[in-house]
Amino acid sequence: MPTFDVVSEVDLHEVTNALDQANREVSTRFDFKGTDSRFEIDDSVITMISQSDFQLNQMHEMLLSKLSKRGINIGSVETGKAELIGQQARQKVTLRQGIDRDLARKIIKHIKDAKHKVQTAVQGEQIRVSAKKRDDLQVVIADLRQAELGVPLQFNNFRD
Repeated sequence: MPTFDVVSEVDLHEVTNALDQANREVSTRFDFKGTDSRFEIDDSVITMISQSDFQLNQMHEMLLSKLSKRGINIGSVETGKAELIGQQARQKVTLRQGIDRDLARKIIKHIKDAKHKVQTAVQGEQIRVSAKKRDDLQVVIADLRQAELGVPLQFNNFRD
């Protein structure tokens, strides 16, 4: 029985590469000279550190451009609120990964409402979709790509 998995993942290696490029750009830009501005990453949380809120906005735009050039969907980026602590401003940017229960229900409901001849099962942070025919699965993939679900989805582990 043909199957595939619906997942929402971010390639953390590419994120690290994008952050290295952004840190290099911050260190060479004239408007950031002497400010000790930088990007730091811990698991899937990026922290932007600078001196002012305006510089954080500049760094945020720079980060988004570097991530998109590296092929990371900006829909998986969730920006927190800027915090001003003394002479330092910090802002956290979270990379959303995995499919939570609410989103899984929404995806399954979308598939069921479209009346596709497939079976779905939630397995941790992914959804397994199976059908009798490979063509049915391809229709579901096309339908989910068209759907506005709020997060970027990837389809992997396709088996015949």
